[in-house]
Amino acid sequence: MKFDLDFALSVVPFILTGLATTLWITVAASVGASVLGFTFEMLRRSNRWLGYLMRFLIDAIRSTPVLVQLYFIYFVLPVYGVTIPAAMAGVLGLSIYYSGYLAEVFKGGIDSIDAGQFEAGKALGLRRRDVIFSVILPQMLRNVAAPMGNYFVSALKATPYLAVIAVPEMLGLAMEVGSNSFRYAEPMVAVGVIFLILAVGITQLVRRLEKKLLAAHTR
Repeated sequence: MKFDLDFALSVVPFILTGLATTLWITVAASVGASVLGFTFEMLRRSNRWLGYLMRFLIDAIRSTPVLVQLYFIYFVLPVYGVTIPAAMAGVLGLSIYYSGYLAEVFKGGIDSIDAGQFEAGKALGLRRRDVIFSVILPQMLRNVAAPMGNYFVSALKATPYLAVIAVPEMLGLAMEVGSNSFRYAEPMVAVGVIFLILAVGITQLVRRLEKKLLAAHTR
């Protein structure tokens, strides 16, 4: 069976009906992972025993396949009375999964900042929270913009996993086209090209943000 370009182009509008779902899940998961990852890293630095607990939690998250986490949230939690809609389960699963990786990214970003700045902030009478958000966070973001962007792209590429819990994202729609037409090459190529365009777009946005942060730092 030859590849039919006309058929591939004809299914693109249907696949794109899942674009909004794919994008909002990517954005929500990226924000959720960033907030969770930063929280985990701050807790890890707060005291010795909590640090041990956070290290174990972060390692556990990173060592567990994302599909296992998605299945647990969507299929296991309802057994214990916690039912989460498929899309929200997907956002939660991806947020938790990538928070483990971003916590390590934030660790590297904070470690690259001169430790004396913590002490300087305290000497000025700033509270720990003010030092973190006013002094440390802006510098850390400049240091970790590129690796954060890589994980945001990874979150985008992980959205097809949500097809297993019936989230109507683009790969799920492409699979539906394939099962109805018995032609899988065309919809798979079409959805692959769409993901490529999105990934390149996110990468370019991150690069522009990184340049702006560097430019602001050199002023």
